[in-house]
Amino acid sequence: MATAAGKSASTSPVKEVIFAWEGKDRTGKTIKGELRAGSETIVNVTLRRQGILVTKVKKKSFSTGRKITDKDITLFTRQLATMMKAGVPLLQSFDIVAKGHSNPAVSKLIQDIRADVETGSSLNQAFRKFPLYFDHLFCNLVAAGEQAGILEDLLTRLAVYKEKTQAIKGKIKSAMFYPISVLVVAFIVTSVIMIWVVPAFKEVFKSFGADLPTPTLFVMAISDYFVKYWYLIFGSIGASLYLFFQSWRRSLEVQRVMDRVLLQLPIFGEVIRKATIARWTRTLATMFAAGVPLVESLDSVGGASGNSVYADATKKIQTEVSTGTSLTVSMQNAAVFPAMVTQMVAIGEESGALDQMLSKVADFYEAEVDDAVESLSSLMEPLIMAVLGVLIGGMVIAMYLPIFKLGSVV
Repeated sequence: MATAAGKSASTSPVKEVIFAWEGKDRTGKTIKGELRAGSETIVNVTLRRQGILVTKVKKKSFSTGRKITDKDITLFTRQLATMMKAGVPLLQSFDIVAKGHSNPAVSKLIQDIRADVETGSSLNQAFRKFPLYFDHLFCNLVAAGEQAGILEDLLTRLAVYKEKTQAIKGKIKSAMFYPISVLVVAFIVTSVIMIWVVPAFKEVFKSFGADLPTPTLFVMAISDYFVKYWYLIFGSIGASLYLFFQSWRRSLEVQRVMDRVLLQLPIFGEVIRKATIARWTRTLATMFAAGVPLVESLDSVGGASGNSVYADATKKIQTEVSTGTSLTVSMQNAAVFPAMVTQMVAIGEESGALDQMLSKVADFYEAEVDDAVESLSSLMEPLIMAVLGVLIGGMVIAMYLPIFKLGSVV
């Protein structure tokens, strides 16, 4: 048992970290650098073999930094593609991008990928070790670029794809943010009026000696409920929202239900549908243009669409395509794509320019989303103002109605 334990301990990999070192070369010139190694001893031995007299070695500490976002990965992809297009070697490109990034967490991620590539791993294998940041589609495209010897072109395609996807997600979020933020502010203002303002009016009305109007009594009853149970109201709303969003994020069934509901919304549903189709066609165009076979491309397309309805439809399309059915017929059978999309795909299949047609469809729907978000903003502003006017104005009128009757009481 002891022998086995000793053997297991001896074969366990040593965790490598980055050391910052300072020393002098053979001419006596002071030089500095960084080296990834398992210990300071290894750093000293390695540098001594290179003829460097080490004077200082210090383990480099990385601050955690902020969370790595999809925007960070998009920027990294664009920078790496630009570096490689300019002829900068891959490892040097990693160094330049890592040192120039403002987020320490991204710099550490890039250095970890660089270390894997430096030890002999392919670039796509290094990316696959970080599935939280590099999805199946990203790694497959990088692998296709490495195999075909066109990594620079594929990284550029990836950068364009991620930038367009990021832009369309941002437009959807901005369209949803405005009405949600206004509703939150309206709830807060209403709560303040109910808890502090209405009770002050109530004290004044006690001395009137007359019956209060029905709207005033109604508002005062709601105010009493707010004052008495404010902690239950705010607590239940906060807990409900937290549980709902946690369930939405973690439960596949809740995600499926919500994705179907979002597509059926009267105002936002059509915008979300267009954005989903734009992402779907953009992803498939990027994969197919990179030389990835159609059936394999469909593996990544469904998840990249961002909607489980289209993800399920993509699985059906993939099954039919793998049995010899054309992509056009399979998309028609899925019954989630407009006729214009399937007609463009049919033209692309007949002409042998499927990736170009899919890109044109994506461009069209991205432009449609832009127009829809602009018109949605102009539509929502008067609608929200009307709702706020009825809500806040109704409470104000209800509380001033007794004052209008003050003359008759006197």
